[in-house]
Amino acid sequence: ILISRASGLDAGGQHGFRYRGQDVAGHFFIEQSSPVSITEAAYNQNFMRRSHLHKGDVLLSIVGTIGESSVVSSDRKATCSCKLAILRPRDVGSNYLAAFLRSKYGRSQIQRLTRGAVQMGLLLEDLDQVFVPNLSRELQGKISEITLASWNQLLNGERFTLNAEEQLLESLNLQFWQAPEPLSYVRYSKEAFAAGRFDAEYFYPAKTEALEVLSQLSDCIVGDLFDSVRNLWQPANGQRLDKVKNYDLTDALSPFMDSEKEAVSRESIASTKKVILPGDLVVSRLRSYLKEIAIVRPGSNLPMVASTEFIVLRPKSTALPVEALLIYLRSSLPQLVFKWSQDGSNHPRFDERELLNLPVPKALIEHANDYVVAVQSMINARQRSKQLLDAAKRAVEIAIESSESDALDFLDQTLAEPSEANP
Repeated sequence: ILISRASGLDAGGQHGFRYRGQDVAGHFFIEQSSPVSITEAAYNQNFMRRSHLHKGDVLLSIVGTIGESSVVSSDRKATCSCKLAILRPRDVGSNYLAAFLRSKYGRSQIQRLTRGAVQMGLLLEDLDQVFVPNLSRELQGKISEITLASWNQLLNGERFTLNAEEQLLESLNLQFWQAPEPLSYVRYSKEAFAAGRFDAEYFYPAKTEALEVLSQLSDCIVGDLFDSVRNLWQPANGQRLDKVKNYDLTDALSPFMDSEKEAVSRESIASTKKVILPGDLVVSRLRSYLKEIAIVRPGSNLPMVASTEFIVLRPKSTALPVEALLIYLRSSLPQLVFKWSQDGSNHPRFDERELLNLPVPKALIEHANDYVVAVQSMINARQRSKQLLDAAKRAVEIAIESSESDALDFLDQTLAEPSEANP
């Protein structure tokens, strides 16, 4: 008999967040990222107080992804790592400052000040050499308006997916389901040998019960409807300057991958990748990125590759659209199964068999079109959000290159364009 103890698995609770350098990459609002959770005691340590964040702060990456920036748009308790500089504006608006730093004029100045050889970095002492144009309050206010409109579109998109997940749980009559949390539990040794796992977490009762509940509502598994594609791509097998779209785990923070990803040369990629195609669903199997699940969208004539930490699912038929599977895999019970299926210390991950053997509820298949509509609405909202942020950045450039009146006209025109997403 295998006896497993579960006490202390979540000791300390989660009362704050800590943002890392990678969290600002591609996120105008830092709340879009997936920060590390920290306890109240850790947050209140004296040495942490100097990194406490406030609403309106602008975070600038000074190591690694140098020059990436984000705005802190909420008052939730949070700190950040030493790889991020905290800029607290005095005479300019936070949203305007972030938009400027993301413009070509902000990036070019930061690039000029970057130092180092192997580990490139930006010294805090050099930031006083970054010149920010003193644009009018009217234009800064309009830029703030358009970035806030972008934030609202992001929230709309999030609501579409959250509502769809709630709708799914209600259709399964699982909206009030609670995972058991015993301090100890017992499993037979034959179960451990059959699974090839001897760690306590793998047999956690919450996971066992979730799988039992889902199995009762299902007559097929993910592997019956989708193939796991392992078409590997080697950077050395081709012309060095060939262009390719390379997607990493952080690209799946948005639930879709599209052709707007900047192409890179084959020679700039140092590791093996997986080939992905439009219509695929990529699922991260790493601990910190379990909800990073994304649909590969069409629109690129260039090859698309992704991290080997993605499990690439490709439909065997039209029985279940990838949009419906996306909603299901992001919902609470599958996420709980993935959480307690991980193995490893430095980079815990779950095996693809846990995903392929996951039961697929019949109700998900029967009402799949509802989830397709929800995901498409979410995509429209996120694309509109990106359009608005791009306009804020471009308006700064127009004001510098032409005039503030031209920049204001451009922003007014962008705001007047209709959104495809229904609130």
